[in-house]
Amino acid sequence: MESLNLLMEGFAGALTPINLLWVVIGCLLGTAVGVMPGLGSSMAVALLLPMTFALDPTAAFILFSGVYFGGLFGDSTMAILMNTPGQASAIASTFEGHKMARAGRAPQALATAAIGAFIGGFIASVIVVFFAPLLAELSSYFGPAEFFALALFAFIATSSVVSESVPKGLSALALGLGISTVGIDSVTGTERFTLGAPQLFDGISLVTVTVAVLALGEVFFVASRVRRDTHDLRTRSAGRPWLKWAEFREAAPAWARGTAIGLPFGVVPVGGSEVPTFLAYDVERRLDRRRRTPMFGKGAIRGLAAPEAAGNSTTGMAMGALLALGLPVSATAAIMLAAFRQYGLQPGPLLFDRNPDLVWALLASFFLAMVVLLIINLPFAQLWSKLLLIPQPYLYAGIALFCGLGVFATSGRVFDLLMLLVIGIVGFLMRRYGYPLAPLMIGMVLGALAETSIRDALLSSSGDFSVLVSSPITWAIYGLLAVVLAFTIRNAVVRHFRRDV
Repeated sequence: MESLNLLMEGFAGALTPINLLWVVIGCLLGTAVGVMPGLGSSMAVALLLPMTFALDPTAAFILFSGVYFGGLFGDSTMAILMNTPGQASAIASTFEGHKMARAGRAPQALATAAIGAFIGGFIASVIVVFFAPLLAELSSYFGPAEFFALALFAFIATSSVVSESVPKGLSALALGLGISTVGIDSVTGTERFTLGAPQLFDGISLVTVTVAVLALGEVFFVASRVRRDTHDLRTRSAGRPWLKWAEFREAAPAWARGTAIGLPFGVVPVGGSEVPTFLAYDVERRLDRRRRTPMFGKGAIRGLAAPEAAGNSTTGMAMGALLALGLPVSATAAIMLAAFRQYGLQPGPLLFDRNPDLVWALLASFFLAMVVLLIINLPFAQLWSKLLLIPQPYLYAGIALFCGLGVFATSGRVFDLLMLLVIGIVGFLMRRYGYPLAPLMIGMVLGALAETSIRDALLSSSGDFSVLVSSPITWAIYGLLAVVLAFTIRNAVVRHFRRDV
């Protein structure tokens, strides 16, 4: 009851005209930046940081929260319409969301994403308000061994499921892991796969890989089929900007499962919402295989609903972890932690005692941001889908231009543009020969986490590998992985016998 009273006081502060204006501005800015390939909420917060010193801390962080959530909505919009996610957290939404758009269901896909993001973010905000003290206890159970087990689960489970060919899935995973190892080894200081190029000492940026594989690779693929593809996106962009009851009922369980999957990852520092979105997608794909008429690969609404709910529920919990624990579990949260410190504030349990007005107004602004973003995105789903009316030569030329601008804005180096081109060609070849993209991205995103985790675990145990299976959490993760592999092998055997029959 005390938390509810404090939240009401927070709403009184957040609903002042000026703070409400900052919520709306933040949501609009976040959405606008999110639709730019290679840009995202982390860059938006970083660019706004020096511009907000004239604001009082409450207004500044309300603005940041709007940008944070708005960036996820914008990322999803471009991921669905153009197969061009602004950040890695929207990669999983491209797999089925873009297929929905190409099938003439772009407005419904955008509505599914908007509602899923609202549900995930809203439920996460409720949990943060009432259960913030439990966050510290939950996150304390995860150590290096648990992180490695989680990464291994993501590697093997996704690689064996996303592709019809397990060797192709594992090959894509190996390529992603290889890219993640390029650069200077953080422990030994050894150069790895840099070919002596100083520009590669810091590794290959995730932004560059994401934009190259998913956006520029798509541009090359579309260009290669321009003489053979007879479909026209202009004839497929129409549609109603709402969900029918049957579609809503189809998506609702996926929204619920995605939210449940994403919530714990908001307090586990695995790099943000990439892991839960992939896991949510993987769960829905496995469930889809048990249906009489599988829909995945044709624009399955559940394959979009679950990752969207998972991504925003993780983001909401990440903000709670930042406020309650001072624990930044994503790049944007780390930037916001720096912002707190520049204002002379230290997130953690004491922040609730020393600055309750700021904390509870900020928590109240989470709810307001969810409502504002739903109002901005849901009615305009059909308007956003009109982007598909742009003639393909202009549309994909614009995407290629923004790919280059987005990558160059993150580093300011011409070398990264060359890397963008090279990796874009790799993305095109993978599409051309049927290699899945998800394992590559998962290997790139989680490769560093897996490497660091296994090293830390072995260092702490003096090289004893049994530490990797020394806790109940690791047993549970590996047990679940064994079940997943057993079902994958069973399905492969069944398909093999059906072909023979």
